[in-house]
Amino acid sequence: MTITSTTLITPQIIEFPHPITLQNGSTLPSYQLIIETYGELNESKSNAVLICHALSGNHHAAGRHHPNDKYAGWWDNMIGAGKPIDTNKFHVIVLNNLGGCAGSTGATSINPATGEPYGADFPLVTVRDWVNTQAQLADHFGIEQWAAVVGGSLGGMQALQWTIDYPGRVRHALVIASAPKLSTQNIAFNDVARQAIITDPDFHGGNYAQHHTKPRRGLRTARMMGHITYLAEHGLGNKFGRQLRNEHYNYNYDIDFEVESYLRHQGDKFAETFDANTYLLMTKALDYFDPAAEYNDNLQAALQHTQAHYFIASFSTDWRFSPERSRELVRALIAARKNVQYVEVPSQHGHDAFLLDDPQYHNAVRAYMNNISV
Repeated sequence: MTITSTTLITPQIIEFPHPITLQNGSTLPSYQLIIETYGELNESKSNAVLICHALSGNHHAAGRHHPNDKYAGWWDNMIGAGKPIDTNKFHVIVLNNLGGCAGSTGATSINPATGEPYGADFPLVTVRDWVNTQAQLADHFGIEQWAAVVGGSLGGMQALQWTIDYPGRVRHALVIASAPKLSTQNIAFNDVARQAIITDPDFHGGNYAQHHTKPRRGLRTARMMGHITYLAEHGLGNKFGRQLRNEHYNYNYDIDFEVESYLRHQGDKFAETFDANTYLLMTKALDYFDPAAEYNDNLQAALQHTQAHYFIASFSTDWRFSPERSRELVRALIAARKNVQYVEVPSQHGHDAFLLDDPQYHNAVRAYMNNISV
């Protein structure tokens, strides 16, 4: 089946009826993962590619669910027939991670012990937990080794963790606009976002579903602030400048500038579609990711036993996950004598550049993926 931007995709729910123990010691009695697949799995199951999503991502990365959908999946410009991750060659699997709010087991799911949504009772998960559940997903399909694990931002962290925890099960890892751990500044941004949600009067300690409300104001503010950090000053200035929404100042605290209108729209839209507890959980997973911590903060040592080949990409104006963080990873991989290819892409779009259709970036991914033998 040829996958294009207009192909109608039907998600699948995979049930895992056995208990799973998480890194924090909590146990879930069972769980489910919602996925989408694109392209055909070959007979030897050697052409499977796993796509790991970022903070607010999900399983819907390509095609459409309905003919009237306004937009295709979140990475439709990357995945499909003839695209950088070519579904004529690869069988692509994308999932909504455990703890997500798009169909996988998470805070909005029913807790079998209470018959109510988990809410605040859903345990925190880590990147390692995600990779472990993804490994069980691979087992479900009989995939012994991924041709590649690919991800941007938080997704890139998962790709990196895969190579450390399951070195024999990944041939290639594409780590895009990511980092081997968060900077102090990034941890601070995440905490401010969480505080905006937690201090919303409608949060109710995370059990807002029981009060038939949701912390929209906090989630809106968190998304607005996060969105600013995903963009570059130059690109934001070029798009909006100091353009007024009307021809004069209002002399109040309503919208004066177009950039304010844009951010409020993004915040409102996000607050209606995303779960606040999931947002808290995802940002904590970001904060906790630090594979070198188990090796006395020696990243080279953490990577010493990996077997994958690596493609690392960064973007010049990404100040949330700056090119220096990717170079740090590249230096550690070289010191560990690993095969690594690095590209630093000039861009005006900041961190969000990994989601956009940039010819240099896409050509680099396409060339790398074309050289993967299946």
